[in-house]
Amino acid sequence: MGMGSDMYRQQILDHYKNPRNKGEMADPDFSHTGENPSCGDTITMNVSLEDDGETIEYVTFTGDGCAISQASASMLSERLQGTTLSELDAMGTDDITEMLGVDISPMRIKCAVLARQVAQDGAAIHTGDVEIDRTTTEED
Repeated sequence: MGMGSDMYRQQILDHYKNPRNKGEMADPDFSHTGENPSCGDTITMNVSLEDDGETIEYVTFTGDGCAISQASASMLSERLQGTTLSELDAMGTDDITEMLGVDISPMRIKCAVLARQVAQDGAAIHTGDVEIDRTTTEED
């Protein structure tokens, strides 16, 4: 890894130390919580939709965890604004690792994708597609 990866590592540290959109949301259209038991990460994603009911207007998150999970939630909260629930649903692991900009080890990938999984599950609950109480990165 060269200088480019150092830049991305600095970006991850910046989002961890100075998270964007971290905090409660007064009246979200949906809110959902998930955890990564292997690392101790917990994240709640709060989403406000525009009047069309499909476009994400604003995202906040709360939670605790490692630098990767918290930075990923911070970065994702910025990236999701203006996207649709369909675009959120289509996001995969590669989208998250590309957003982070560094290679993520197999042991840390659950940390990186937790916020995305929580947001996707929250959206699916909101639209009535699934019924779950809490998202977890552990296999059932």
